[in-house]
Amino acid sequence: YPVRCVGELVETERLTTDAQALDVGCAVGRSSFELARYCGSVTGIDLSARFIETARGLVETGSMTHPCPVEGRIQDTLSFRVPPEIDRTRVRFETGDACQLRADLGPFDVVLNANLIDRLPDPAAFLDRLPDLVCPGGQLVLSSPFTWMESFTPPENWLGGTPGHPTWETVCERLDPHFELAFSADLPFLIREHARKYQWSVARAGRWIRRPQA
Repeated sequence: YPVRCVGELVETERLTTDAQALDVGCAVGRSSFELARYCGSVTGIDLSARFIETARGLVETGSMTHPCPVEGRIQDTLSFRVPPEIDRTRVRFETGDACQLRADLGPFDVVLNANLIDRLPDPAAFLDRLPDLVCPGGQLVLSSPFTWMESFTPPENWLGGTPGHPTWETVCERLDPHFELAFSADLPFLIREHARKYQWSVARAGRWIRRPQA
């Protein structure tokens, strides 16, 4: 899924080797490394210090092992590695809150946020920051299944998910003053729970182009 978020959603032909990218909600960095195929500098940000520690380890060593559940208390140890053709030195990681990103961040040629917006306590604050993070003519890529849950986001801060207020339309309306929607698609993905159980979801995804600044 992280590979497809870059390969199917980012218009890579627009990027040059000196392009800069930002991956907000990068987890352990798979999509950040994929952006490094096309961009000279990639910054991955996640709230989880453990995720960032793992991502930095992948920059250093290029691989890791991790236990994965098979069933019950049975586990298997799997190996993960960054594709060797990717230049890991192009990627850096830092901890950060998507709702309160540091003021000196950006702008970037590409900003990616995958499966993030419905896990933020204040998603509107994140959307409102995006115009400052994307260069004029740059790309914003957003994907999410819009699984609103009170444990992550107070209901009064949901951007949709209530009768008459679908999230996709709300997000598009909020972005429209600064971004033009260039592409949208459904992006299915699987999350493994154990060897015989997977969660199947469908993210709504879009690519927007930053409008020229007045």
